[in-house]
Amino acid sequence: MFHKAFKIIGSLTVLTLFGCESAQQAGYSGKSGKQLTAQVNPFIGTAPLLDEKIIGYTPPPDMRVWAGLVFPGSSLPNAMVQLSPITKFGSGAGYEYENTDIYGFAHTNKGHWNLCHLPLLPVPEGAAYPYKSSFGHDREVARPAYYEVYLKDYKVNVRLSSTLRCGIHEYTFENNKNRKILFNLGRANNHVDDWQLSRDGARSVSGFQRTGREKVYFYAELNDDIKAMTTKELSKDGGYALLEIVNGSNAPVVVKIGLSFVSAENAKENLRAEIGSKNLQQIYQEGNATWENLLSKIEVTGGTASQNEMFYSSFYRSFLWPALRSDVNGQFTDDEGKVRKENYRYYTLPSLWDDFRNKLVLLSIVSPDVTNDVISSIINRGELKGFIPTFFHGDHAASFIAGSYLRGIRNYDVKKAYQLLLNNAYKEGGTRPFIKEYIEKGFISDPDIKNPEVESKGHAGVSKTLEYAYDDHALSLLAKEMGDTEHYTDLKKRSGNFANVFDKKTRFMRGRLADGSWIAPFNPEYPYYEYMYREANAWQVSFYAPHDMERLVSLYGGKDQFEAKLDSLFTVPWNRNYIAWNISGFIGQYCHGNQPDHEAPFSYYFVGKPEKSQQRLDQIMDTMYGIGPEGLAMSGMDDAGEMSSWYVFTALGLYPLSPADPEYIVTVPLFDTVKWKLDNGKLLKIENKGKTRNLKQISIDGKIQPRLFISHDVFQSGGNLDLYTH
Repeated sequence: MFHKAFKIIGSLTVLTLFGCESAQQAGYSGKSGKQLTAQVNPFIGTAPLLDEKIIGYTPPPDMRVWAGLVFPGSSLPNAMVQLSPITKFGSGAGYEYENTDIYGFAHTNKGHWNLCHLPLLPVPEGAAYPYKSSFGHDREVARPAYYEVYLKDYKVNVRLSSTLRCGIHEYTFENNKNRKILFNLGRANNHVDDWQLSRDGARSVSGFQRTGREKVYFYAELNDDIKAMTTKELSKDGGYALLEIVNGSNAPVVVKIGLSFVSAENAKENLRAEIGSKNLQQIYQEGNATWENLLSKIEVTGGTASQNEMFYSSFYRSFLWPALRSDVNGQFTDDEGKVRKENYRYYTLPSLWDDFRNKLVLLSIVSPDVTNDVISSIINRGELKGFIPTFFHGDHAASFIAGSYLRGIRNYDVKKAYQLLLNNAYKEGGTRPFIKEYIEKGFISDPDIKNPEVESKGHAGVSKTLEYAYDDHALSLLAKEMGDTEHYTDLKKRSGNFANVFDKKTRFMRGRLADGSWIAPFNPEYPYYEYMYREANAWQVSFYAPHDMERLVSLYGGKDQFEAKLDSLFTVPWNRNYIAWNISGFIGQYCHGNQPDHEAPFSYYFVGKPEKSQQRLDQIMDTMYGIGPEGLAMSGMDDAGEMSSWYVFTALGLYPLSPADPEYIVTVPLFDTVKWKLDNGKLLKIENKGKTRNLKQISIDGKIQPRLFISHDVFQSGGNLDLYTH
C-alpha cells in the first residue's frame, strides 16, 4: 500500500494506477525524497484506535474511539477549500480509514463533525442511487495539495488538487459513454437546510448549499459540454443533482470549482483568479511549492525516518485550521450576515479551547501575517456581540491575543481587542458563563447532583475556575502593556483563583457547591463531560496552573509532595469501567487523547527533575502517535491540530507551557539539530551537545542560562541554543 511504501522509502517515484504513471503526473519525481513535503503522510490520524491497552477500556460495539479524526485530502495552509473524500457522513472528518466506500469528494473540512460541504462524485453509465463506490488503499495517494484514488466499482480514477479558494477534479473513466457528475448537495456533515444548482452555460453551473447559518456558494466549470441536468428531491438525504456529460471525448473529465461564502459571482471570480486555464498538474505543483516553503521554515536532522515523518506530518496538520473565509476581492460575510470588506483576510474562529495551548503559538511564530488577520477577524466578531468570542469553553482568546501581542504580532486594533476582552472578564451575558459568581466568590460552583454520571449536566465549575484564572493572567499581561494599572492589579489577583478549588485534604482540584462546601462523595478517577470538570477527571486538571507553578507546588505541601502526586498521575491505573467517548490514550490517569492535562508532563521541571519530564515526554511521543497496525492512528482527537502541535513543539525541544507568556520551556529535541528560519532572515539553531536525554544546562550563543527556559527574543535575534546533557 502507498503509505507502507511511503514509510519505508519516504516517497514513490512512480505509482501506476489505471494504466498511467499517476505519481509522475502528480508531480512526483525521483528527487522528491529531498523535499520536506515527501515526509508528510496525511493518512496519519485517519485509522481507528483499537489497542485497549492505550484506550484504557473496552469500547462498546458502537463506539469508534477518537483517534485523530483528520482528513487526507488536498488543502493549502489555512485555506478555504479542503478537498477530501467522504467515506461516512457525520463522522469527525468524513473519512475513516477502515471504511471501504467513497460517497463523494467534499470541499470543506476541519475534522470536527461539521462542514464537508459540496460533495461531488463521478458516476458511470448504469450506476444507481445510492451513489457510492468501493476503493482500496493500495490505489490511494495522499500528499500535501494532492489526493488520488481509484473507484473500483465505478472504474474511475480520481485526482484532486486545490488552491486557497478552489478545487480541481480530474476523473478518468474507463467507459467514456454517458458519464455523469453527482452534485450531492443534499448531504454534508451537518443537516442541509437548502441547496440550489443552476446551469450558467454549456459547460458551467453555479449554486449554493446551506447548513444552518453557513451558506456556501460555488461556481463550477467542466471541460466538456453538459448534455443534461436532472435533480432529485429526497426526504431522507435532501436530494441531489446529476450532470450528464456529452459523449465523444476520450479525455478525462475536469471539474474546476470555486467557492465563496458571499456569492456565486465571487466564487466565479475566485476561480478565474486562482485556477483559470491552469491544469491539475500546475495547481498541484504550485500547492506543493507553497507547502514546501512553509515546512522548510523548520529543518531537522538526526532523527529516524519515522520521527521525521511524524514531525513533518504533524507540522503539516498544524496549519489547516483556522480557514480562510474572504474572497480574492476582499469581501466576506460577517457573523450578522452582512457582506463586508476590510483591510485583512477574514478567517474562521480558531478552536480556542484546544489550540490556545500550543498551536496558535506555533501559528504566530511561523505565519505572523495569518495570525494578525485571524485576530482582526476575532475582533470583528467581537464588535458585533460586544464580547470577544470563544470556542466551546473558557475565554482563551485572551491568551491568544495577549501572547501574540507580546510576541510582536501587532497589526490589528489592540485597544479594541483589549476593551472587548475586559467585557468578557467583567460583564455578564457574554463569553464567560457564571462570571458574576466567579468575581464574587473566586470560584464557580456546581449543582448538588445525586449519583452523577459521565454525562450529567453541570457547570464544569472546576475547569471553568482554573481556565478563567489563567485567562485572567493572560489579560493582566495585556493590561500591563496597555498601561491599565487598575485592571492589571485586579486581574493579577484573580489569576490566583485556581487555589480556591484546590482541596488540601484530598490534594485534588475539587468541585464546590454554591455555599462553598466540597462536593461529596468525591471520586477523583471518575470522568465527566461538564460536571465539575470539562471532559476530564480530577487527576487530569489538578496540575493546571501554568502561570503560577510555584504556588501550585506549595499548595501540595512542597516539592516532595508535588513530585509524589505527579508520579501517581502516571502510575495509578485507569479504571476500565470508566468510559467516555473523548477521554482515551492513558498512561496511568494521564490522558493524552484529550487536551486538559497536556501541560502535566512538563511539571517535573518545577521540582528540579527535568529528566523525569523527559522520560514521560519521550514515552508519549513514542507510544501515542502513529500507532496501530498501519501506524496511522493517534491516541485521541487531533482537535484542529492541537495534538499535532504538541508533538511539533515537544519534538523540537521547546514548549509554550504558559502560552500567554513569551517564553518556552526547554526539553531535549528528538533531533540532533533543529534550524528555525526566521522571517527576518536570521536563523535559530538548536543543538544537543550531549549523548543522553537528561538535560542539565543550556546556553545561548555560548552564554550559560540560569534556568531551562528561553525568551521569545531568540525568535527575533536568532543565534545558537546549545543543550548540554549527560
